[in-house]
Amino acid sequence: MRYKHSISTITCKWSISKRAPPGVAKATEMQTLTFLLSFCVSLSTAFYFHVGEREEKCIIEDIPSDTLITGTFKVQQWDMGRHDFLESAPGLGLFVTVTTYNDEVLLSKLYGPQGTFYFTSHSPGEHIICLESNSTRLVSFGGSELRIHLDIRVGEHDLDAAIAQAKDKVNEVSFKLEHLIEQIEQIVKEQNYQRDREENFRTTSEYTNSNVLWWAFAQTLIFISVGIFQMKYLKDFFIAKKLV
Repeated sequence: MRYKHSISTITCKWSISKRAPPGVAKATEMQTLTFLLSFCVSLSTAFYFHVGEREEKCIIEDIPSDTLITGTFKVQQWDMGRHDFLESAPGLGLFVTVTTYNDEVLLSKLYGPQGTFYFTSHSPGEHIICLESNSTRLVSFGGSELRIHLDIRVGEHDLDAAIAQAKDKVNEVSFKLEHLIEQIEQIVKEQNYQRDREENFRTTSEYTNSNVLWWAFAQTLIFISVGIFQMKYLKDFFIAKKLV
């Protein structure tokens, strides 16, 4: 089963008053950048879905070329006694496969009940991310239901690790600025990709409309030709039978 999922981007605008003193303006700018990094730019999507034992579900993502994709997942198992999903699923694993529509395999690996996978798109277009549990009836007690939490991030690097290495506030803000620049570049790349798709769609539509017009013109010529042939044939038939 496949689902097509699109990733939305949210951007915010901000400005610093020109009347503020340089020191206050700089401090306000730093605070605003921190706020932007925390709330205003979103290039990720998180959701969860339910699957059965050994059931495969695929997600279709439309991704530009040369883009890093990071996926974080967690598998929860249904507990018949508690009638709820457990926080963890020991003994279970998740098999992740990423392919393109050209059947190019970008990733094929078995993970544990929770983890993170990475892959980089080589060409623009739709990529198929398939998830399948490696559970058995011995582990999942006759094929219980599983809940898979999935968080897919497009063009993002691990910011927390970089911030943890920062020794002071200046370095922390610097890392956040670099991360913001990467996200802006990713947004520009996504916009260029959508612009190319729109141009290709427009070209295909114009080509299709042109073919439809010429086909209608050809049909008209065929009908006129058939009509003239039928009239001439009937005229010759009536003359040959001396009916006219």
